[in-house]
Amino acid sequence: MKTKGHTISNILPGSIADEMGIEPGDKLIAINNTTVLDVLDYLEWIEQDYLELTIRKQDGEEWILEIEKDIDEDIGIDFEFPLMDRKKACANNCIFCFVDQLPPSSRCSLQFKDDDWRLSFLMGNYITLTNLSPRDLKRIHEKHVSPLYVSIHTSNPDLRIKMMGNKRAGEILDILEGFRENGILVHCQIVLCRNINDGNELDKTLEDLWSFHDIIQSIAIVPVGLTGHRQGLEEILPYDKGSSNQLIDQVEVWQAFFKDKLDTALVFVADEFYLMAERPMPEYQAYEDFPQIENGVGLVQKFRNEFYEAIEELSSDIRGQDEISIITGQSAFEIMEEIGQTLERMTGKTIYVYPIKNNFFGGQVSVAGLVTGSDIIKGLEGKPLGEKILIPNIMLRQGENVFLDDTTLETLQQGLGTKVVPVAVDGRALVKEIMSKD
Repeated sequence: MKTKGHTISNILPGSIADEMGIEPGDKLIAINNTTVLDVLDYLEWIEQDYLELTIRKQDGEEWILEIEKDIDEDIGIDFEFPLMDRKKACANNCIFCFVDQLPPSSRCSLQFKDDDWRLSFLMGNYITLTNLSPRDLKRIHEKHVSPLYVSIHTSNPDLRIKMMGNKRAGEILDILEGFRENGILVHCQIVLCRNINDGNELDKTLEDLWSFHDIIQSIAIVPVGLTGHRQGLEEILPYDKGSSNQLIDQVEVWQAFFKDKLDTALVFVADEFYLMAERPMPEYQAYEDFPQIENGVGLVQKFRNEFYEAIEELSSDIRGQDEISIITGQSAFEIMEEIGQTLERMTGKTIYVYPIKNNFFGGQVSVAGLVTGSDIIKGLEGKPLGEKILIPNIMLRQGENVFLDDTTLETLQQGLGTKVVPVAVDGRALVKEIMSKD
């Protein structure tokens, strides 16, 4: 029986693969006479300086190609499936799952729940470890796939099973023990649900994770995301000012303990909790090397630091009369308003800062990354916009100019009648775009 192989979608012009006559539509059958399971196998093989590729051409002919190259040199092949395999789907039914809270009109791709350990290693996606087969675990251990990003939530087996709706969720500490035996490093997140896995349960979880401090690199504590579309789902209370302050106080005790024992705070609280608590963010240095920045931990202080460094470097004679709008979510409005006022003072430009209410998700979601195009159009109706509108690029799907509600960047610009510019969530990038004359 013929091996199906992996369909090649693109060849980089001038690459080794291009020179060898490999073409889109061909299939990679094997490397060094060994079947390639997925992209991890492929990446491991192409680190070598000598390869024998078995390629099946579109007419069915098979080529054996010998390649000599520099170690780690890429050969210029892209595949139909970037993982060279199907994504592994989530096997859980979490009481706090954000996908289950999406509006009925959400596109199908948003409703796919991936939980793939390979994407955790390659892209930093958080995984729950509840769908690992024995072969998966063996490959993680043998290939030393590290670090991994793991959603812990709680170390209490019974509570984790209840929260995640999966009997295998109770195996978490055993899996972590296997990781320790094989030197697999882990970054953890705890999605905190009020009166469920916080309080004493959180203390117990942090105590248990402390016992794995030799492999755990960081722990992020983030608030559960609750939309206005939770019909038929378990009731979960949102965090408020009082409960957020209580949580921060609790975690600061643990940070002091870890700093004393490990010289690292180890556990970090998401910026959202400080905003809800109406409490100053920790100092920039408190976030150490920002290990959980993608989880919204320390993002505000990092952005501020980048912004003020960039502002200090501006020439004092750079002034202008432009009018520019900055769009953000409701939770970050005060921060961005401070940024806008500083920009006005330093540049002479008129800066409008507009917080957008997230009606698409039911009005309870306030972070900028989940703001949609239709809500921006509605929120800016009748407001002065200036020469251009700046939005954080995290509002768009990665690699695409499309919002979560399928509104395109082009449609947004047409609806507003003004140029819209996505900007990286980086203080320097914002200042550069503000000063740009394009």
